[in-house]
Amino acid sequence: MIQKNELNRVYLFLTLTFGISWATALVIYLTGGLEDSPFLNIANIPVSLALLLMATFYMFGPALANIITRVITKESKQNLYLKPDFSQGRWLYFLAAWLLPGLLTIIGMVVFFVLFSRNYDSNLSLLTAEMKAAGAESFSPWFVVAMQALQATLIAPVLNALPSFGEEFGWRGYLLPKLLPLGGRKASLITGVIWGVWHWPLILMGYNYGSDYFGAPFLGPLAMAWFCVVAGIVFGWTSIKADSIWPAVIGHGALNGIAALGLLFVQGEPNALLGPTPVGLIGGAGFTILAVILFLIPNAFEP
Repeated sequence: MIQKNELNRVYLFLTLTFGISWATALVIYLTGGLEDSPFLNIANIPVSLALLLMATFYMFGPALANIITRVITKESKQNLYLKPDFSQGRWLYFLAAWLLPGLLTIIGMVVFFVLFSRNYDSNLSLLTAEMKAAGAESFSPWFVVAMQALQATLIAPVLNALPSFGEEFGWRGYLLPKLLPLGGRKASLITGVIWGVWHWPLILMGYNYGSDYFGAPFLGPLAMAWFCVVAGIVFGWTSIKADSIWPAVIGHGALNGIAALGLLFVQGEPNALLGPTPVGLIGGAGFTILAVILFLIPNAFEP
């Protein structure tokens, strides 16, 4: 059981997290949403207000809530889970977090295109057209795909570490440890559900799935919740085993770097709820399979 004072901290953390992020979503909605957001000129670079708010206050809502909760409850710097520990084989979970998101994304992408072959474009027409417009038609589009996959695997976890930290310092750095008295499986599952619901305002505005899919706008939030559950189980497993948030930060960054890979192969108009990106029910098959396997392994979620 979770002690009462710890449970109160959880409630405060969630109130602050949703308050900060959802208030930011409200501002985005009232200023044109994701599609009609005004542009700001930052260092002579046009940036939409929606993108700026998403990358700051929305995505950093969980991290800010972690800090504010600690200050209010006088928890201070205890159990920040910021110190990486590579001893006793824990480095393997850092490596798994680095490599697994790319592999799982590709597995889901392959499953999707096998089932929906009409949406698979072996000629990479969209990418070829973009390369031609950029004057890079001398390169093979398959070379570009390979390079994108390689940089997404090797570099993206580092490049995306800061925005990923904004979420993971809250979800896997605060909420998950507080819920661990319930057991690692249940804690990872609950954290994943809450993480998914936290995304809902953005999903309702068309993020990830657009706004013209079957069952819009209600099925998109449910699909996102499902993906966050299975991905949260994988990220939770690596963090619990490593006793650190950094595997989750690395894994989240790796996922963000490679998630759009399947879109390079698309033709027609596939159902975004299904794939080919990992947030689709079929595109996320790799994460689902691994999450089920982890749930079946005894002691998989024991520190």
